[in-house]
Amino acid sequence: MPRTHARLNVPTLVQVAAIAIIATRCVDLLMLFNLLGLRGVLDFIHRSAQTWNLTLIFLGSLVLLFIEFLCAFSLAKGRNWARWLYLISQIIASGYMWAASIGYGYPELFSIAGESKRDILHSLFLQKLPDLLVLFLLFVPASSRRFFRLH
Repeated sequence: MPRTHARLNVPTLVQVAAIAIIATRCVDLLMLFNLLGLRGVLDFIHRSAQTWNLTLIFLGSLVLLFIEFLCAFSLAKGRNWARWLYLISQIIASGYMWAASIGYGYPELFSIAGESKRDILHSLFLQKLPDLLVLFLLFVPASSRRFFRLH
């Protein structure tokens, strides 16, 4: 059978997960632009180009965003590596946000406010809840596991 036939048999949960990745990232970007405004975004980019460390973090965050989009589109094609890459990207993003929030990273845009480490961890968990749900949809249901095992 042609490879295009596999796209028609994508489990609903995998489709929902792929759409959720795209939707949450687009909404995240819209909320960021709304929060900072055009001037704030331009200032952020300008500040990010001031030092090598900030430039690398800024470019790394963009690469991570594009990786997440790549994973979303690849998931619908049955690429097993995409769900593992998405898991790794979430571990990296959560780890960096945790580190930035407790004072080990820049910029403050990637940090979460909180009075204690427990408050920060709770807020980080709530912020990452949609991503955890996507990971659940990709790894737990039998139909999702079977789909990736077959493709």
